[in-house]
Amino acid sequence: MTHPTTDKITVPILMARKTVGPRIVCLTAYDFPTAKILDEAGVDLILVGDSLGMVVLGYETTVPVTMDEMIHHTKAVARAVRRALVVGDMPYFSFHLGLDETVRNASRFLKEAGAAAVKIEGATKKRLKLVEALVEAEIPVMGHVGLTPQSIHSLGRFRVRGVAAGEARGILEGARALENAGAFAVVLESVPMELAKKVTESVGIPTIGIGAGPACDGQVLVFHDLLGCSTGYLPKFVRKYADLHGTISRAVNEYAADVRAGRFPDDRTSYHLKPPSGKPGPDVRGPDPGAKPKKGTAA
Repeated sequence: MTHPTTDKITVPILMARKTVGPRIVCLTAYDFPTAKILDEAGVDLILVGDSLGMVVLGYETTVPVTMDEMIHHTKAVARAVRRALVVGDMPYFSFHLGLDETVRNASRFLKEAGAAAVKIEGATKKRLKLVEALVEAEIPVMGHVGLTPQSIHSLGRFRVRGVAAGEARGILEGARALENAGAFAVVLESVPMELAKKVTESVGIPTIGIGAGPACDGQVLVFHDLLGCSTGYLPKFVRKYADLHGTISRAVNEYAADVRAGRFPDDRTSYHLKPPSGKPGPDVRGPDPGAKPKKGTAA
C-alpha cells in the first residue's frame, strides 16, 4: 500500500505528476468536515465544484449557482485543507461580461475564499482570452472541455461529447489551446476513452478525467456520488464505493423509532442529580478521552 506524501500540493507539483506520477486523485467537497476527511486521506486536488448547486443546494442544474454561494462553500473547504490543492469553480455568468469582471470574480476565490486556483468551462476564442488574462493576473486556471454542464440549455441534455469526428477534433484542439493559453490542467468530462487517451498524449499538462476512461493523468468524481449519497440517476462512469444513503436512512429510522417508543433518551444518556457540592456540573460533552491526567492523580 502506498501512502501520500505530506508535502503541500502546489500547481508546479501537480503539473509534474504528468511525467513523474503518481496519478492525480481529485474529489469534490463543499464543506469543512468533508474537506478535512479528504485532505487527511491524501486527496491531491479538492474541487469546490458548481455541482454543489445540484448536490447540496437542490437546484436542477448548475446554472443558478452564484459567486457568493461559491465563495461561501470554498471558504469552508479551504479552512479544513492543509495539503491538497483547492480549486474553485467559476459559476455560470461569472466570466461572461468581459476580462475585468472575470479577473475580479476569479480573484475572490484566492483573496476571500483561500483557494489556490480556479476552473473555467469551455475553450472558445473568447474563453481562451479569459484564461490568458487570469494567468497574467497570476491566477492559476484549470480548463474544462467535453461535456460542460453550464451549457445544458444549449445542449438540451447531458450527453457524451466527442463521439463524432468533428466534435472530437474540437475537443482535442480545445485542450491544446487551453495549454497554450496557460492552463495548468484540463478536465475531460464525458468523452470516449479513446479520445481522452489521445488528448492526454497530445498535451503537456495533466488531464483530469470524469467519465473519460483510464488513460487520463488523474480522476475526479463528485463526493456524494462516490459514497452513494446521491439519489436518482447516476452516470455510467460513477462507481459507488459505499451506500451512505442506505446507512443514514437506517440510522434515522432507528432513531425515530426509539424516540417514538420512549427508548431514547434512556438512563445512560441522561444526567442525574448529585448531592450539593458547590462544584459545577459535568461538561455536557463528557470527559475528553485524549486529555492528560492532572498532576498528582493516577494515570
